[in-house]
Amino acid sequence: MATSQGRGGLAGLVLLALGPALVAAYAGAGYVAIKAAVRAQVTGPEWAGRKADAAGFTSLGVDTWRLTWWTALVVGLVAVLYLLFGVLLRRGSRGRTLILVVSGLLIVPYALGFGVALFNPPAMLANLYDNPDFLAGLPAWQPFTAWLLLAAGLAQAVGMVLATTRIGRAPAQARVSSPS
Repeated sequence: MATSQGRGGLAGLVLLALGPALVAAYAGAGYVAIKAAVRAQVTGPEWAGRKADAAGFTSLGVDTWRLTWWTALVVGLVAVLYLLFGVLLRRGSRGRTLILVVSGLLIVPYALGFGVALFNPPAMLANLYDNPDFLAGLPAWQPFTAWLLLAAGLAQAVGMVLATTRIGRAPAQARVSSPS
């Protein structure tokens, strides 16, 4: 029975570690999509020979990347905290209640980050800047990157459940009291 708890604990840690990895994937995919849109913007007819900055970004590219990066940073920090909390819960140390309460509150920035990503900041800012070349340069898969943040949150939620239920479960034989 100890091996099944060990596998459940390992699965919980893997799911908790999947959160920051998926957030990093969101940031990387956003960067690739924004770079493609900037290339389309610079080669478009409305750009008319102006140059991008040293990093190859236009002001629209910089703004969309900043919003994407800040969203990934906030959600990534929360994801790392969930991973840390999961490790602490596995250890069975004191403060479990506080950890669970704080982890319940941390779902708010996670959900807000997903909400921001779901609004699709690159497309929203391209429309705000009225730049159809940038908008046309966004890859077709780009709007779906927001779902990486939702997948990260769901994976970490399951990982937290596995980490929480791992400690405090005595084998069934130990729970049965012997007659005295």
